[in-house]
Amino acid sequence: MSAPTVPQTRKAQPAGRQKSGIAATILRAPKWLLALVLPILTLAVWQYVTVTEIVAPWTLPTPGSVAAAAVELFQDGELGPHIGISTQRVLLGFFFGSLLGLAFGALVGLSKLADAFLGLSISALRAVPSLAWVPLLVLWMKYGEDSKVTLVIIGAFFPVFTTVALALRHVDAQLVEAARSFGLKGLKLLRTVQLPAVVPAIFSGLRLALAQAWLFLVAAELLGASMGLGFLLTDSQNNGRLDRLIMTIVLLAIFGKITDALLSVAERWAIKRWT
Repeated sequence: MSAPTVPQTRKAQPAGRQKSGIAATILRAPKWLLALVLPILTLAVWQYVTVTEIVAPWTLPTPGSVAAAAVELFQDGELGPHIGISTQRVLLGFFFGSLLGLAFGALVGLSKLADAFLGLSISALRAVPSLAWVPLLVLWMKYGEDSKVTLVIIGAFFPVFTTVALALRHVDAQLVEAARSFGLKGLKLLRTVQLPAVVPAIFSGLRLALAQAWLFLVAAELLGASMGLGFLLTDSQNNGRLDRLIMTIVLLAIFGKITDALLSVAERWAIKRWT
């Protein structure tokens, strides 16, 4: 009499392998779709806690009321000028601050003499909080555009200066010597060898500078401005318009991300072009 057959059972997969399989499946989804998960969940939770009044409406308005505030300002013709003037201040301050940061960073990074003279002073100025510059700039330049753009320039300068100076100090010495053996020196050496070698570091500094530019912009517009997103924050607070205040914060996040994404496109192009 033959022995009874035992049904074969499928071996259980290790927990670690199952988890990695799930993670791999999730990661196969488009990156933009994964990036939307957290904002959508945040929006859903926000809607739930406000509609069910878990959070009092005078503490946190609904997403719909925030959107309605944006539509109201847009239809009144006020939102566009606020966004336009703030964007203009950021772009001007970011451009000139980054340019100065690149110039001084290259000088300090390549010259030990310049580092000895300028390094300590610039590092000390970098530690000054953004709001500490506001009263001084107001006294020097009053409440006009010059003081606001200058504050943004200060904010954009230091990240670029720091990253460029540090990166240039660590450029491969053999690469530089090889370039010099071909007759390259001075600005031509900097432009053709040293700067291309630190392109990723430069763009890291530029992206930090852009974030700082938006931060310093709000500091500039919180005091003595009659237009701009920073002014809209103060005005909304003074008038008790929490919906407009949150709308302004959301707009700052959106436009900050848009400008960072544009800079990221330029970074990919520059890395492909020079590295």
